[in-house]
Amino acid sequence: MSQAEKIFVLDTNVLLHDACSLHAFGNNRVVIPIFVIEELDQFKRDMSELGRNARAVSRELDGLRQQGSLTEGVSTEQGGIVQVWMLRGGLLSTLGTSNSMDNCILSVAMEVKAACLPQLTTFISKDINLRIRADALGLCSEDFEPDRTEITELYPGHTFLETDASQVDEFWKPGAEFRPSGEHSLSPNEYVQLRDMANPMHASMGRFDAKRGVVLPLSRSIREGVWGIRPRNLEQNYLLDLLLCDEVQLVTVVGKAGTGKTLLALAAGLQKVTEEGKFQKLLVSRPVFPLGRDIGFLPGDIEEKLTPWMQPIFDNVEFLLNLSSSDKREGRGSQELFDLGILQIEPLTYIRGRSIPQQFILVDEAQNLTPHEAKTILSRAGEGTKVVLTGDPYQIDNPYVDSTNNGLVHVVRRFRQEPIAGHMTLSKGERSPLAELAANLL
Repeated sequence: MSQAEKIFVLDTNVLLHDACSLHAFGNNRVVIPIFVIEELDQFKRDMSELGRNARAVSRELDGLRQQGSLTEGVSTEQGGIVQVWMLRGGLLSTLGTSNSMDNCILSVAMEVKAACLPQLTTFISKDINLRIRADALGLCSEDFEPDRTEITELYPGHTFLETDASQVDEFWKPGAEFRPSGEHSLSPNEYVQLRDMANPMHASMGRFDAKRGVVLPLSRSIREGVWGIRPRNLEQNYLLDLLLCDEVQLVTVVGKAGTGKTLLALAAGLQKVTEEGKFQKLLVSRPVFPLGRDIGFLPGDIEEKLTPWMQPIFDNVEFLLNLSSSDKREGRGSQELFDLGILQIEPLTYIRGRSIPQQFILVDEAQNLTPHEAKTILSRAGEGTKVVLTGDPYQIDNPYVDSTNNGLVHVVRRFRQEPIAGHMTLSKGERSPLAELAANLL
């Protein structure tokens, strides 16, 4: 073993979180305790993402086994080594008499530390309490976070540039464009507010066209809104333009509760389907995660089971339809759009394996997606399909992701420099003064 080689002992939850984690440590040594293999075996029949990752890791280890002895260590394409470690001694006395898998895995980690260089051995786990126990035993422990992005560092999707008054006035003219100087690094489809240096209130808005290297002004029709919905602030203006832009096939929207992300996305989708005929239908889906204690199984067919989860979508659609009390008493509502084939609700559970062409897809509450689930959804998009992911990274119900590594944040980060994608962060709540105060104070 090289003196400079680091040793990483992986907990089971790391492999279940990311099946590619075996290759995430470069040219170092990755040690898999034999007890981790036993735990993976318990998940291999699971039909969730945990089961898929367990099976993928097992196949990967089996492939490495055919190249050499896992007990001694097998080299990977990244230049590292993967090794499966049998517990040669007994459980550490400091761990008590419990024969739990956590204790067994910790015992292997301590044995690896004793057999190798202690200062180069690190225990990797996503279990907070297990990391605390490892630290109490003098074992260096860290979380597994290869793609961690703090929310405060997330790409906002818009910026401002200061210029002189004449350029701001020129930008309002038809066919105008603004070419930013080389010192300004803009991402594709990033929105720009050109501000008068002498008077910041004198400004104009545009979107950066990366192919031409210029900022193009926003359409004047954006302010008129769609389906009776008009943008109320600068960010909503940007978002509506992004949603209606046919060149952008992927839109990600991050914002706290009440910022209008779902309502604007639905309005834009209905506009594109019904008024412009750009898409065949509006397909809406949400991850199914309960807030608080689950009430158990729901009766009925798929549509009836999904109704409680999709009620926020129905509420927004009925708001867009602007139905009166008498209309609702007569039975009019969002069901009309379903009957006409304009709107469809689809559970994410059954999206795998599908190809979805010529549709406007809205995935609400996308902060509850894992990166793998986000990849599965986006890879379903067929020819002529547009996908919109909306969510609030501060309101996560999925216990396997957090605000820094969920699928929505992952997609924002990976697609930032892609010309067919755009992102917008909404910060100002427009639902009501009470909702805005609740989002900010609680």
